[in-house]
Amino acid sequence: MLTMRSALERVERLFGTNTAIIDAEVRFTWAEHMNRVKRLADVLQANGIGKGDRFGIICRNTWRHCELLHAGYWNGSVPVPVNYRLAPPEISYILEDAGTSQLFIEDAFLGLLDGGGLNPWRENAICILGDGRSTKLRSSDDLIAAASPTDGNDSDEEDDAILLYTGGTTGRSKGVRLTHRNVFSNGQQCTAPMNITADDVYLHVAPMFHSADLLGTGYTQAGAAHAYLPVFTPANLLTTFQDYGVTCAMMAPTMIILTLQEPDFGKYDLSSLDRVYYGSSPMAVEWIRRTMEAFPAANIQQGYGLTETSPILTTLDEDVHVRAMETGEYDILKAAGRPLVGIDMRIVDADGNEVPTGQDGEVVVRGPNVTVGYLNRPEENERAFRDGWFHTGDVGKMDENGFMYLLDRKKDMIITGGENVYSSEVEAALYQHEDVHECAVVGVPDDKYGEALFAAIVPRPGSQLTKDGIIEHCRGRIGGYKIPRQMAFVDELPKSAMGKILKTEIRKTYGEDIS
Repeated sequence: MLTMRSALERVERLFGTNTAIIDAEVRFTWAEHMNRVKRLADVLQANGIGKGDRFGIICRNTWRHCELLHAGYWNGSVPVPVNYRLAPPEISYILEDAGTSQLFIEDAFLGLLDGGGLNPWRENAICILGDGRSTKLRSSDDLIAAASPTDGNDSDEEDDAILLYTGGTTGRSKGVRLTHRNVFSNGQQCTAPMNITADDVYLHVAPMFHSADLLGTGYTQAGAAHAYLPVFTPANLLTTFQDYGVTCAMMAPTMIILTLQEPDFGKYDLSSLDRVYYGSSPMAVEWIRRTMEAFPAANIQQGYGLTETSPILTTLDEDVHVRAMETGEYDILKAAGRPLVGIDMRIVDADGNEVPTGQDGEVVVRGPNVTVGYLNRPEENERAFRDGWFHTGDVGKMDENGFMYLLDRKKDMIITGGENVYSSEVEAALYQHEDVHECAVVGVPDDKYGEALFAAIVPRPGSQLTKDGIIEHCRGRIGGYKIPRQMAFVDELPKSAMGKILKTEIRKTYGEDIS
């Protein structure tokens, strides 16, 4: 059976004495971890959370968060991790939309229950980490200690395993239903290309409410160890790498760049680290080079995926990175990689017809890791699933060697004066300027051209960027109609929890007020 319960049964049976959890607070073997998971599943049942029932989780990256996910898998119930950075009304919307009857909340976030529509969940909330006594809430640790290991409930492959809400960058968050087959399959699909083994120590850097955290599935299936980073700072990350003997981690490019700029970088022992995965947004060639130089013993690999695909679709492997640096043929580093085993990928036109090699179109996929649909969104499902294919909303092209190049989100393509402009192409040109630290290009309303290109640029500290200088820099690199004539120099760009630039927020800020 391709279920996460069967994966947990197997890892307990085959790797029971292996380390499962590494933390400053505890170290558990898989046998010890599963004992707590089964007790926590008993707690779920005692609180009326049975097979198919959903429960909310508001918690940072911790081993207790992992316990809740695994208890849900074991019990056949459905965890709903929630972004704790959202405002209370947004959290309330997710909990209501998901139909959750129970909320597990870390003590650090108990203030969220004081208002903003979250009062209905206060009465039955269970406190993670703290004893909860000061707030009159029950403590998860107390409940686990009083519980007995349970056999839980079997799940079918097509039963929901987890409900993840999209970041809401294109509107209100949607609940993505990922089945046991989806999650299990993507873990297996990632194992070989990412060289996952039982000897690994995988660090959860991506927020655990984010789909990127599901990369940890393959490590669970392999019987590897898990470590957790509750709060990202470069120093925290490097200390955790060193202290826990971390072998691999997935990070957003922003996190990697900030870490490489840490003044004390050279003081840390990073000899255990042998794989660095990056994803969620492109990384400039120069930063890829610096990453490879900073972690000389580590394989560098890119992953591209979506919440709807559990999440990984393609990988750009280490050998491609090495070859590009050795030959100076950097264009291949613009690729998102090749599809994983079991994933069918096509590039199609607006009518759903496959386009020739090298031609732009929408990326559509199918495979065992692709979601069965959005919760309570029949119209969204009808738009996204057509003729057996999931339409990603991403624009890409495929080369003759099967590498997929991600060009843009469909919504980020700018049509100016009848010409299609991919913001990623313009951003790539801007990043070639030595004083451009970060940038984002969006389309803004324009009376003459319909849309005009607008660039939000974060200069490197101490630099003196000018509008005229940027325009001159772009000449000869991209066509004149692609050069942004409107821009703002800012201290920082709005980002999601995974470090992805929120272009929706930039459009809101500058779409009607361009100076």
